[in-house]
Amino acid sequence: MSAQSALSNLRTGQRVVVLPENLCTAAEQRFGSKFGSITDLLTFVLTELLSDEAAQLDESEQKAVEQRLKDLGYI
Repeated sequence: MSAQSALSNLRTGQRVVVLPENLCTAAEQRFGSKFGSITDLLTFVLTELLSDEAAQLDESEQKAVEQRLKDLGYI
């Protein structure tokens, strides 16, 4: 990657990620028809992982609220 390309990424709020070539090739072969690029694939995967993590936090919060309501005698 050129210095100018790296600088452009910094200005647009993006990061550069270095991955093994064989991993990228395998991902392109397997998911290339669904995603236009490795960047699109990784963006999707990371977004999904983070949303699952948020859902897990919501579940633990819900359990804490339910336990609190039980402790108070409402449930």
